[in-house]
Amino acid sequence: MGGAGALLVILAAGRATRYGGCKPLAPVGPAGEAVLDLLASDALAAGFATLVVVIGPGTGPAIRYHVTRTWPSAVDVRFALQEVPLGTVHAVLAARDELPRDASFGVANADDLYGEGALRLLADHLSGDDPANALVGFRLRDAVIGDAPVTRGICTVDPDGLLRGIDERRKVMPAGGGRYESDDGRQPRELDPEAVVSMNLWGFRPAMRVVLEAAMAEEAHASEESEVLLPEVVDRVLTGRLPAGAAPPAPFRVLAAGGRCVGVTHPDDLALVQADLAGQVGRGERPAQLWAAAG
Repeated sequence: MGGAGALLVILAAGRATRYGGCKPLAPVGPAGEAVLDLLASDALAAGFATLVVVIGPGTGPAIRYHVTRTWPSAVDVRFALQEVPLGTVHAVLAARDELPRDASFGVANADDLYGEGALRLLADHLSGDDPANALVGFRLRDAVIGDAPVTRGICTVDPDGLLRGIDERRKVMPAGGGRYESDDGRQPRELDPEAVVSMNLWGFRPAMRVVLEAAMAEEAHASEESEVLLPEVVDRVLTGRLPAGAAPPAPFRVLAAGGRCVGVTHPDDLALVQADLAGQVGRGERPAQLWAAAG
């Protein structure tokens, strides 16, 4: 198993204003398994050894209760509290007490299912010799489910496989015939279905933690309406606009995932994700039983 000892921070403190419920606990699996259950099981199978779940004061008690009641006792899971929702950078830093300062770590959303293959790419990278940070990228056509508009970060990748930019496009939706469009008023309106997009699956080397801390420290205006987000800070790194006091970290290598990334954003997504996952199980692309790597 690759990625021995790798640590994954799972961001589960979101308010889910569009979904209207606790997305990490949405019952999407064939037997009613929650998104968080499937993500955690995939992460363990991919080689992650420790999971740090960042929770908020609202849905956090329900998530903690669910995890402690239903997950195998062999799973090394820890919890970190993000008391105020100030964005994904703030959420990662809420887990700092569980992150040794000299340790690399992964970051994932708790409401997206990346698949074991994508998580294995990340775990192997973090445990390997390549000193770069990492972003696991998906094709746009593999990262949209349903017709409701979503936001997707379109990545610019150079010939060496390094990330050069992330362009956040909003109101992205299918346009028929395998086409995709963004109705955010910007050009180009039509987006390449083969474009690499970020789904917030990151691998950070220790120096990147210092960058995140510096970025959060200088954002005195941060609020629930003006969050500090991981793609924005990474874009600052890529364009040389480092936060004060932060040294340039290693570049970001883009790890190309071959499968789909499905998640719950809108209420109507629930049935779509359930059907998609049932199909994956039926085709043998996803195990029918969870926690094979936990015992």
